[in-house]
Amino acid sequence: MTTAKTLLQLAGADLSPPRLRDACLVLIDLQNEYLSGPAAVPNAEAAIGNAARLLSRARESGAPVFHVAHRGRPGGLFDRDANRGRFVEGLAPLPGEPVIEKTLPNAFAGTELQRLLAATGRTNIVLAGLMTHMCVSSTARAALDLGFRTTIDANSCATRDLPDGRGGTIAAKTVHDVALAELSDRFAIIAYDGEALL
Repeated sequence: MTTAKTLLQLAGADLSPPRLRDACLVLIDLQNEYLSGPAAVPNAEAAIGNAARLLSRARESGAPVFHVAHRGRPGGLFDRDANRGRFVEGLAPLPGEPVIEKTLPNAFAGTELQRLLAATGRTNIVLAGLMTHMCVSSTARAALDLGFRTTIDANSCATRDLPDGRGGTIAAKTVHDVALAELSDRFAIIAYDGEALL
């Protein structure tokens, strides 16, 4: 029996993550909505802690940082004018770090993200945030089409339990792992320990 390989491996692609100082960091939807309430993510705090460390390293290295926030309807999920839609404490943008507000899962859709990333002259992007299967995945898939080389910091992402459509539940860890496996096949390099993102 042969060991499974991704399409990127079969194509002989370079799967080494970039140095953070040579990439752009894109933080996706690190908002209070995911800490409590109907969209709470079980492993959000661990992912947020890892994302905070990644953000600190990016700032120290001089890497451009971009903060993406989902903008929901007033009074609803991701209401940016309420606490639920605000960035998690400790991850607020610094002056000069762009904030991109989106209304769709893909952070490029209807936003200035592509233009702002292109203006840096860098093609390597590192993604971190919430949720792995939704906005991180949608953004990574779109990034390939736009010519970016994407790396996802696995430990700085998380997701929630999902219904399986048959009356059961798929555990958040399984959803997270499968989403990353799908992305690793063609769309992104997955950094599981962050060791190369120094």
